[in-house]
Amino acid sequence: MPRRSELEPLGPIEQLKVDLHRRLVEQLDLEALENLKDTALVTAQIRDAVAEFLRTEGTPLTHGEREDVIEQIVYEVTGLGPIEPFFRDMTISDILVNGPRDVYIERYGRLTRVPIAFRNDAHLRAIIDRIVSRVGRRVDESSPMVDARLPDGSRVNAIIPPLAIDGPILSIRRFGADMTMASLVDIGSLTQEMVDFLTACVQSRLNIMISGGTGSGKTTLLNALSAYIPSTERVVTIEDAAELRLQQEHVCRLETRPPNAEGRGQVVSRDLVRNALRMRPDRIIVGEVRGEEALDMLQAMNTGHEGSLTTIHANSPRDALARVETMIQFASTSLPLRAIREQIASSLELVVQIARMADGTRRIVSISEIAGMEGDVITMQELFRFRRQGITQSGEVVGSFETTGVRPLAMERLHIAGVDLPDDLFVPE
Repeated sequence: MPRRSELEPLGPIEQLKVDLHRRLVEQLDLEALENLKDTALVTAQIRDAVAEFLRTEGTPLTHGEREDVIEQIVYEVTGLGPIEPFFRDMTISDILVNGPRDVYIERYGRLTRVPIAFRNDAHLRAIIDRIVSRVGRRVDESSPMVDARLPDGSRVNAIIPPLAIDGPILSIRRFGADMTMASLVDIGSLTQEMVDFLTACVQSRLNIMISGGTGSGKTTLLNALSAYIPSTERVVTIEDAAELRLQQEHVCRLETRPPNAEGRGQVVSRDLVRNALRMRPDRIIVGEVRGEEALDMLQAMNTGHEGSLTTIHANSPRDALARVETMIQFASTSLPLRAIREQIASSLELVVQIARMADGTRRIVSISEIAGMEGDVITMQELFRFRRQGITQSGEVVGSFETTGVRPLAMERLHIAGVDLPDDLFVPE
């Protein structure tokens, strides 16, 4: 995508619309309009202002162009300004604003620069303030970073100067329609055999960790797997910014809280995990383990809360276990390494590795079972994997899913839970 300076200049009508939009925004009392809860009333007032402006200025706009200008100003007053149309496009998964004049979107795994811009830093800051204030968060010089969520569950991160050198930065991770395991099979993220095994593990209350990089689809997979938790069970979810959308009736959602303006009142994930244990949960789902809460999470898994799910940022199943080790060491430096590894091996049963391919597709590249300990080392055995075979000239990743031929140690536990899988499920083709 060319830089903005290289984009073709706007035509006379488009430039006229841009100028009209800017002048109307400057003249209208946006703060008063923002306080109006009735969007229809806001739109009517904007429509009257546009009509009056066109009458006095003699601006030659067609009906369609006039409606476009009205829509842009409504976005400015009630929505996310220039990026509102992208936010309404359900095919877009990420909106990335790197300062007022650099806006990128991700659609179907591909990142593209788009030719829109905010007027200046202050304009972008105003949109950021609107977003975070609506969900009870703030961003200013004393607290220049913020994580928040929008009412539809989209995740928002904003960072402003002095930490952001070239102007405010806004990142929005959107979550489209809920994906089921069947739809993940349809788009090639995994095979039906892998689905059968994973759903059996959820139903049989195995503790599962989903590992992957940023944007690889960890939360999407966790949401899809959670559909197989029996509706009779009480589930407690713990997240930094609530984005899980479980399909059970009995779900208690907990969310961390940042410190207030005086630096007090912070509630971290570890506090919520400890509190969750007092809430009589059948399962605990931690949206993502990032720190000291890893120790409490594993202890919960090992003391009567089987069937728990969590995600972690890591590039491989082995890296995921190493990250958990490091987190536990931060939580309790007195524990010897062997004791930490024994805790991990006795608590976790399955690590599912998911990755975003070079062509933007997401695939489960490995399903590994934790087999136990050999000496001081946690042993794992891979059950399913995605074998990459190359990339086509169009950039498409070519590969195939395969079983390794290893029969899971958990098969007996699945049988006891009343879930029987065919014997040939793990036989290589």
